[in-house]
Amino acid sequence: MDSIELLVRHFLGIFFLMIGLQFAGRSLGLYQRMHFSHINYGERGSAPWWHRHIFNVFRALILGICVVRIFADIDGGLGVFDSLYFWPVLLLGMLLLLASFIAVNYLQAFMHDDWRSGIDPRKDQRKLLTHGPFGRSRNPVFLAVMTGQFGFFLALPSVFSLVCLVAGVLVITRQAREEEKALAIKFGEDFERYRMRVPRWF
Repeated sequence: MDSIELLVRHFLGIFFLMIGLQFAGRSLGLYQRMHFSHINYGERGSAPWWHRHIFNVFRALILGICVVRIFADIDGGLGVFDSLYFWPVLLLGMLLLLASFIAVNYLQAFMHDDWRSGIDPRKDQRKLLTHGPFGRSRNPVFLAVMTGQFGFFLALPSVFSLVCLVAGVLVITRQAREEEKALAIKFGEDFERYRMRVPRWF
């Protein structure tokens, strides 16, 4: 148990650090090549603006806590659930995080030039993706992210990770509705036909 727990503890710190570096590197590279930001916060005070900031706060908390846990035992302050804190659950959480990472990268690569984070305010919006994984779910990227959030809860079953999971799911489901409203305005009947044919989630 000690070796598995130590593995997952180090994995979480390194995993979330690399996620942050990868996202920053990808965003900067796209900005230098395309000359516009692929990360969109929305108007100050709007629902998407709040969603982005809440998500960023929790992302920073998760990264900070996971890195600190490598060097110090702070689990007592996180409210760890002892009934779930054993190696099969921890390993399952780690595997779900890896599956989420692979899925998100695959989906963003599938979107290619159409990938955005948030609602793109520019008028020269790319085409509406309705095939491949987007032919089975209107929000496969968000599904992959929520899978990772659940994986984090299992890899660190605690009050802290449960709060992160609940907050993350609420923010993502609300953001999905906001993004679909924007797509409905931008693509009109094309999006309505797509909405009738493909479920929002499954």
